[in-house]
Amino acid sequence: MMFTRIDRETWPRREYFTHYFTQVPCTYSATFQLDITGLRESGRPLYPTLLHAISTAVNRHQEFRMACNGAGEVGYYDVVHPCYTIFHKDSETFSNLWTEYNPDREAFCAAYQRDLAAWGDRPGLVARPDPPENTFPVSMVPWASFEAFHLNLQKGYDYLPPIFTMGRFHEEGGKVLLPLAVQVHHAVCDGFHLCRLVNEVQALLRGGGGKPSELHG
Repeated sequence: MMFTRIDRETWPRREYFTHYFTQVPCTYSATFQLDITGLRESGRPLYPTLLHAISTAVNRHQEFRMACNGAGEVGYYDVVHPCYTIFHKDSETFSNLWTEYNPDREAFCAAYQRDLAAWGDRPGLVARPDPPENTFPVSMVPWASFEAFHLNLQKGYDYLPPIFTMGRFHEEGGKVLLPLAVQVHHAVCDGFHLCRLVNEVQALLRGGGGKPSELHG
C-alpha cells in the first residue's frame, strides 16, 4: 500500500477542493439502475462479481482512491480494496469483511469465497480483523429495491472515499435491474467522474471490458 500526498499548491483541483471541502462542505449521492441481465444468465456469483466490477472501476481513477491520512494530509492510495457487508440471519445483524482487490475476476471471486468461509460466521461489526486503511465501503440491502438511497453522516465532510449501496434486483422491460446508490464527496468527485465510474461498472458487467455504455432508465 502506498499513499501519495497531493501538493495542493499545484493541484489542478485546488480551487474546487477548497470550495467543497472547507468553504461549502458538500457530499452528494445518486442512484443508478444497473442492467445485470447477462450476469444473471451467466450463472456467475452475484455479490462477488458486483464487488469486482465496482472495485475495478474504482481502482482505475485517482478521484475514487482519495483519502485523508492520519496527519490530515490529502492524497490517494495506489490501490483500494472493498470492505463489504454480510448478513447474519440468526441475529439479524451484519458484519464487515474485506477482500484484497485483484484485477483478475476469477482470482478475486476465489479470494472472496475463502474470506467468506474463514470469517463469514464470525459475529460483530468487524468479522475479518485488521482491515487496512485503503478500503472503501460497500453494502448490500437485498430485501427491497429502491429508487434513491442516502446516508446521513454526522462527521462525513472529511471522508473522501466513495460509499456504495446495492439493493434487490427486479425485472423491468425484459431486463433484470439492480439499484446501485453511490455517495461521494464533491471536493474530489464531480458528476462527470461519478457517471463515468458507473458507466464503466455497467460495461464490465456486460462484458465490455469497462468501455462506457449507457445505463438503463
